[in-house]
Amino acid sequence: MPETPVFSTAAAAAPHHLASETGRNVLAQGGNAVEAMIAMAATIAVVYPHMNGIGGDGFWLIRDRKGKIAAIEACGPAGAKATIRRYRDKGYAAIPPRGSDAALTVAGAIGGWQVAAEMATALGGRLPLSVLTEDAIRHARDGVSISKSEARYRIKEGDGLYGAPGFTTLFRTPDKALEAGTIRKNPALGQTLDHITRAGLDDFYRGDVGREIATELDRIGSPVTREDLATFHARTTQPLSLKLPGVTVYNFPPPTQGLTSLMILGLFEQLGVKRCDSFEHIHGLVEAAKRALKARDRVITDPARLMHDPAAFLDLAWLTKEAGRIDMKRAAEWPMKEADGDTIWMGAIDKDGLAVSYIQSLYWEYGSGAVLEKTGIVWQNRGVAFSLDDKATNPLEPGRKPFHTLNPPLAVFDDGRVVSYGCMGGDGQPQFQAQVFSRYRMGMGVADAVDAPRFLFGKTWGTASTTLKIENRFDHVVVAKLAAAGHALEEWGVPYDDQFGHAGLLVRHQKGHVEATHDPRSDGDAKGL
Repeated sequence: MPETPVFSTAAAAAPHHLASETGRNVLAQGGNAVEAMIAMAATIAVVYPHMNGIGGDGFWLIRDRKGKIAAIEACGPAGAKATIRRYRDKGYAAIPPRGSDAALTVAGAIGGWQVAAEMATALGGRLPLSVLTEDAIRHARDGVSISKSEARYRIKEGDGLYGAPGFTTLFRTPDKALEAGTIRKNPALGQTLDHITRAGLDDFYRGDVGREIATELDRIGSPVTREDLATFHARTTQPLSLKLPGVTVYNFPPPTQGLTSLMILGLFEQLGVKRCDSFEHIHGLVEAAKRALKARDRVITDPARLMHDPAAFLDLAWLTKEAGRIDMKRAAEWPMKEADGDTIWMGAIDKDGLAVSYIQSLYWEYGSGAVLEKTGIVWQNRGVAFSLDDKATNPLEPGRKPFHTLNPPLAVFDDGRVVSYGCMGGDGQPQFQAQVFSRYRMGMGVADAVDAPRFLFGKTWGTASTTLKIENRFDHVVVAKLAAAGHALEEWGVPYDDQFGHAGLLVRHQKGHVEATHDPRSDGDAKGL
């Protein structure tokens, strides 16, 4: 049984130990949780480049000391030249996942840092940006060891990735595997971070760095233009919420699948399951995920183009009706679309109770694979979520925001506990979140809830079947019951696998101490004061 780290006043958790170390150092200098997270976001972008980067997007949930929840949406739209006709004329039947044509949306993460920095100041933060980015700049210039996670990662669409502009110069080649511990430098990225630190984050879109990015994107043939960058701004929005007995859970609205995560918890609550990690617990979460994912695929799109009110799917009447369709003895058949993705989730809580849940991503590992060599930026492939069918829920259209698997949750218990938690993993994110949170809510310890074996319902890369994949540490009696109920099971041959996400969980108690942990499946940990 893993032991949960307990900190007296504040903590930060991340999937790489250098990012959590950055967060702790900022907290120790008197920074608040938002400042700590900006610093962590900068560091993780350098040291965990297969999972995220400043060429990607980000989403923030922030709970202030008075209990108000704010959300920052930092996701970029499709570029001005990203039209269905353009891709059809190039012979594509679907958006390509790798290369210049995959780099079709504006990177929003830095815009999110900008809004977060303004919010941090309003909440009493006083640290200059130079303090927040110094670790990231140093790691980029001096080099950092390649993580175990990156070295063991299974590459998807390798031919397209290795053929992406600039990729093999910075990362890897088809005939040379990465070795954990090897030092890698990215001085161009260090220079970019240093420049936007001195010139201001706005420079990424409307200054010298923005101009350089636009020039490079044009050179490699991306449909994102200088004007697309210059007109982008991250924005604040209202989070979605779900009231459960004893706790309120918050998550992000469309274009993210935060609604899906809340629906799973809401549906599961209606099933009346009491025993943690029982057949009823696992079966109930799987069946709730099926109902939630079905609703997701017809509801979630660009928030400016929604056809349904997301809050209606969290209404007690809707949840009760949908839960009533779940058979607690048999698995429902379910054809589900594949949506794979890699990302990072990080959390921070400061001494005053300010709590942050943050997620930052390039979508697939290394995103589009396109490296803008003069700036050292790897560009995301989030646009692969668009459809080339103009009648689809999320058709490709200039200025349209793509569907996002990313979603950062927060929870506030009636007894005063504040919980920042989350997980990476494409379609699996809502499922992994539900497993971690339901286990904690049903009495499991913080570290145990994150450490416990996880499942993933749905397709995974390279397989044609929709199965229930499970780590091999589940109780064999529960596994037998799941099989007998009709679940098509695939048992993974290892106890901990990246396929089941990198999760983190922080809990601030009413007396002020913070329990915090990050996933043994990652290269991270929790550090605090």
